[in-house]
Amino acid sequence: MTWISYTRFELLRTFRNRRFFVFSLGFPLLLYFIIAGPNRHDANFGNSGISAPLYYMVGLASFGTMSAMLSTGARIAGERQVGWNRQLRLTPLSARAYLRAKVVTAYLMALVTLTLLYVSGASLGVRLPAHEWVEMTLLILVGLVPFAALGILIGHLVTVDTIGPVMGGTVSLLALVSGTWFPISGSGFLHDLAQNLPSYWLVQASHVSFGGDAWSTRGWVVVVAWTVVLVSLARRAYRRDTARV
Repeated sequence: MTWISYTRFELLRTFRNRRFFVFSLGFPLLLYFIIAGPNRHDANFGNSGISAPLYYMVGLASFGTMSAMLSTGARIAGERQVGWNRQLRLTPLSARAYLRAKVVTAYLMALVTLTLLYVSGASLGVRLPAHEWVEMTLLILVGLVPFAALGILIGHLVTVDTIGPVMGGTVSLLALVSGTWFPISGSGFLHDLAQNLPSYWLVQASHVSFGGDAWSTRGWVVVVAWTVVLVSLARRAYRRDTARV
């Protein structure tokens, strides 16, 4: 089995999953229209300098794409429970190809989420030059790299029985402290905490919409540092888990 064949299998299995459409696609869209709809004419939401529809579009994009990336952990935990990873080790599929397929699938799920939220944002009046859409999207995709590693890490640490609460709690907590629901003030403990989280910089990707720098040097350092740490932990968890097989 080649990694392309396995990736195709992963995609078919994922997009046939109704829970994916409900939680990764439907839920963020529903929240977006409920929250941003009544504030569609607010051009300076929470003194952030950007409109409410744009702010919530990117905020819920971070929420939805984080969920999409961490959903990799749910599939890995399920495969561990039924012994599917044991069967795959009997095939020519390498460990690197296996993990690559998981990451590619998660990113495609995230792209679907982004596309639908962008269309929804446009329906509420979000208008940006083409290069700003591209820059914002690229920043979000880069910011999702540590979450790809986190999803793999969680999948190799927890069981199917606990994966739901762990994923839901992680995404909800990160969304709460990173500015998904409301702008983080310029000072204080919450602001200092948020700036050290990669989820905060996902939301900050919206700053390109009014000519500002989307990420400062600190933002890039935070995202890279979390990526290095989580990739290292994910590799260690994978090796430890497969060593038991």
